[in-house]
Amino acid sequence: MLKWTSSKIKSHCQTVFFVVEFYTLMAPNTAQNHAKNVRPPVVVVLGHVDHGKTTLLDTIRKTSIAAKETGSITQHIGAYQAEIKGKKITFLDTPGHEAFSAIRSRGAHVADIAILVIAADESLKPQTQEAIRIIKQEELPFVVAINKIDREGANPQKVRQDLSAEDVVVEDWGGKVPVVEISARDGRNIDALLEMILLVAELEELTQDTVSPAQGIVIESYLDKRRGYAATLIVQKGVLEIGQWVVVGKTIGKIKSMEDFLGKNIERAFPSQPALVVGWSNPVDVGRPFAVAASKETAQAMAIANINIKPLLLFMTQPLAMTETDKRTLDIVFKSDVASSMEAIDSVLKSTVSDKVTYHVLDYGVGNITEGDVKTAISSHACIFGFRVGVESSAKKLAEREHIKVFASDTIYELVEGVRRELTELLDPQINRTVIAKLRVLALFKKEGKYQILGGRVTSGKVARGALVDLVQGNTLIKLGKITQLQQNKEDVTEVREGLEAGLRIDISASNAEVKEGDILEIYEEEKVQATL
Repeated sequence: MLKWTSSKIKSHCQTVFFVVEFYTLMAPNTAQNHAKNVRPPVVVVLGHVDHGKTTLLDTIRKTSIAAKETGSITQHIGAYQAEIKGKKITFLDTPGHEAFSAIRSRGAHVADIAILVIAADESLKPQTQEAIRIIKQEELPFVVAINKIDREGANPQKVRQDLSAEDVVVEDWGGKVPVVEISARDGRNIDALLEMILLVAELEELTQDTVSPAQGIVIESYLDKRRGYAATLIVQKGVLEIGQWVVVGKTIGKIKSMEDFLGKNIERAFPSQPALVVGWSNPVDVGRPFAVAASKETAQAMAIANINIKPLLLFMTQPLAMTETDKRTLDIVFKSDVASSMEAIDSVLKSTVSDKVTYHVLDYGVGNITEGDVKTAISSHACIFGFRVGVESSAKKLAEREHIKVFASDTIYELVEGVRRELTELLDPQINRTVIAKLRVLALFKKEGKYQILGGRVTSGKVARGALVDLVQGNTLIKLGKITQLQQNKEDVTEVREGLEAGLRIDISASNAEVKEGDILEIYEEEKVQATL
């Protein structure tokens, strides 16, 4: 039997106390270190137009960002951060219009979690179904927000039922997708929705890497008149810092300044944080990944290696007109306020091409329409289209002098209609042929050069001066020409009715047509109708 002395017991107790004290002290530190390693979730809000996405984002801004700061959110940044119970959530502010399908898809690709907003009084709509497809394709965890529950006709149960038809089964119907009924307009259950987002994020175990070189995605790009080209980057790992060289495709830049979503200058941007970066020499492609480089030389080498990257904007990958010999092609120069607008235009324009006409983008860019854009258009007599941009006076004068069409609009559908109109003008008009009379030839009087004079009886309809004439031979019509003079009883008239005799002078347009006595002439009119796409 082991015998314990008082000194051994004392020593043992001290050891136990030390161990207990060590773990007591370390436990909160371990939790704290874990908390530091968790990054904020990046959330995208998807849904049909007018189902309340913008209202929801506005409500979150007002409730989760100090009132004095809410109005300061940078216009072009396309993302902002809200704080809920000491925890941050990054929201991607994606446009809701159907033209912005490509942008929403890109937003989903960047995001960790989606909120699918569905109006309780309308249930699923085309964009809702599109959003579900994007979510499934990206394998995004998501929360369904049934909005407008305060409205007359709201039917949240029908929304659940319609969702199940799309293979989306919510939790209270025995599925795995969380659902929260809200009213974005009056703020009802917004806190519950945000807490659900945090819970989903916790289950996803989103950890941050602040050691690796910074990487992420470009979510917005535009030209700042004062500071030059700017781009919003979402950091996915690493820490982005002022002075670093950044590579996006074949574009490089050195970070001169960074701002957060409130427009405040920052020195560093951490994972999940949106940052507005200035310091680019050229426009930055939206949707591309970015990476930092240790030096300018390394950045240039990375850019050279990226030269063969497929362009993001799909309209830049269309075959040139010379490869589409059976199509007429409209050459276009595009300018827009921000790069994502260009992407939206592209997604809508795809519906304008047909088997007879297409378009080819000679050049595109961000900023006002300049004299350089007009010079680019002159070589192939291209049209210039601008979205939410101005036209510099020198560009306007040059375009007028060179007869270059310039069309600028603040509405995407007006711009697209302008493109459709120009494409339509390339199409041959449709010819509608209307038979107005038939005449049997009774006598041939004179044929000289490109005209023939003959007489005949109108067997049906009414012969009119200026009408067109075909020669009927069996079941074949041979184009003959046009009636340039019409007589009845040797007097010039404008028309001769059925049963009467008439003298006709016909300007012959077909060299192989030979009229004989007894032949039947078909008299008709043609109407040219502008073809449609």
